[in-house]
Amino acid sequence: MMGRGGPGCRRGRPRCQRWISQVPVSNYFNPSSVPIWPPVMRPPETVNVKIEEMEAMRLVDFEGLEQEEAAREMGTSRKTLWRDLKSGRKKVVDALINGKAIEIKGGSYSVVEKEMNKKCLDMDVEDDSGDRVSE
Repeated sequence: MMGRGGPGCRRGRPRCQRWISQVPVSNYFNPSSVPIWPPVMRPPETVNVKIEEMEAMRLVDFEGLEQEEAAREMGTSRKTLWRDLKSGRKKVVDALINGKAIEIKGGSYSVVEKEMNKKCLDMDVEDDSGDRVSE
């Protein structure tokens, strides 16, 4: 069944921007067992990992931060971080198991310096409904 807005239209709240401290150096990975040449060959199937999913995995799995700390670094809730982490991990594991390429792109994010994250978080307060508002 289609929603009111037609195909491709999201329902509910718009996706909030996540803060990331760095954009990945490489944005495409291809299994070495899948040749990328000659160009007439069909390219490997690709999974798309969003930038914020990659940042969540970097902070938790690579940097070793607790999920609450990582959520604070990304300016989001722990639940949202967990969803990004779960989604990103599932995509990476799918690519590894099934020999797919990984492309890192897209999403809803802002690149900010680490010190800026802390300043922004210090300025945020919660109103009576639990939503963040800036002073």
